[in-house]
Amino acid sequence: MSDEPTLGEVVRRFEDRFTDVRDDIKQLGDRIDTKVSQEVYDLRHEALTQRVTTLETLREKDTERIVATRRWLIGAVVMPLVSVLLPIIIMLSRGAGP
Repeated sequence: MSDEPTLGEVVRRFEDRFTDVRDDIKQLGDRIDTKVSQEVYDLRHEALTQRVTTLETLREKDTERIVATRRWLIGAVVMPLVSVLLPIIIMLSRGAGP
């Protein structure tokens, strides 16, 4: 007996390899079908960049609004309150002395 495969075994091995290659090609095709094209990627990237820029601008405006609100609060509430309470505190501290 020789170690050489029979013709039937060669055909079966060839068919197995052919089936494996066909499955690999099918898997590659499926992966390519799910891949996003460069144009779509670029459009999504531009949209995302614009959105981030808009959010940064809104954040800066909110920061400016918060600073303006704090200034208004100090000018409209704290300063009049201090100007009313300070003379009372000074008067009470002098009246309590000798």
